[in-house]
Amino acid sequence: MPRRAARQDGPGQTHRPTVTLDRLSKQIIEQLQQDGRKSYAAIAQEVGLSEPAVRQRVQRMLDAEVMQIVAVTDPLQLGFTRQALIGLRTTGDLSAVSDVLAEMDEVTYVVTTAGSFDLIIEVLCEDDAHLLELLNSRIRNLPSVTATETFVYLKLNKQLYNWGTR
Repeated sequence: MPRRAARQDGPGQTHRPTVTLDRLSKQIIEQLQQDGRKSYAAIAQEVGLSEPAVRQRVQRMLDAEVMQIVAVTDPLQLGFTRQALIGLRTTGDLSAVSDVLAEMDEVTYVVTTAGSFDLIIEVLCEDDAHLLELLNSRIRNLPSVTATETFVYLKLNKQLYNWGTR
């Protein structure tokens, strides 16, 4: 069963309690990672609980934002042939620029980092021309962006969504 535990956050970070998962909750997550459409009855049989108990645990984990149940698409099959990571160096408030980047449709995630980049984003574009337009016309034109470095994906060798249960 998920259990909330106190978490020590760094300076300026919003306090958000962590959730501790027991063995059964992790097994339920593993079942859903293999097949997000698997029935509660089938999961219950695999993990040794009743169907209502599985349903209740899943709902608690969804409510606690421990997990999401989503459809994962293949960008290439949907016409997005160019993926890239972009490292950004910025000035001023990182929150302001990260909020603007997060609103861009092409941006799939935004990470505030320590090191040579202030932010790292992943983008999905239809092609190189789309990536160039995004970089030149929208990202590099943000007032607080001082430099970018783009890492174009040539091949996606591994991508998994099964972390946190082992």
